[in-house]
Amino acid sequence: MNNNDIFKKLRVALQLRDDQIVDILQLVDFRISKPELGAFFRNENHPNYMDCGDQVLRNFLNGLIIHLRGTKDEPKDPKKVLAAIKAEAGKDTSAPKKPGTYKGKPKPKPKTQGEATGTAKKPVKKFNKPKKKEPIMDKTRFKNGKKPNKD
Repeated sequence: MNNNDIFKKLRVALQLRDDQIVDILQLVDFRISKPELGAFFRNENHPNYMDCGDQVLRNFLNGLIIHLRGTKDEPKDPKKVLAAIKAEAGKDTSAPKKPGTYKGKPKPKPKTQGEATGTAKKPVKKFNKPKKKEPIMDKTRFKNGKKPNKD
């Protein structure tokens, strides 16, 4: 396992974006651009792939300590920092909301004159629910011919 693999795994485990990693590296006065950072996360066969050196990984880990724990003068609670990162990652601000929706639900349409009196007819839609599939475990055969106990 090389430095690039370690860097990738930390990025995924902590749910960090490129701009957050750049900010973490700036905490220890290490400047790196997003394209340089993206080169570390590329496939090894890609022409723009770059090996992550010991110095970059060392500075990232030192910056991560400051980011999560804070400094001696201003300590932080790492659990709160990780919870904030997780909450921020859960928000999907890139996808625009559909017009006419409120908290993911469509707004109720105003009733027309015919609907209010009951004279308007709406087309009836029937939705066929897919049948539940049997669990794969029931169809599994074991070499000794016994099925597992269901508890």
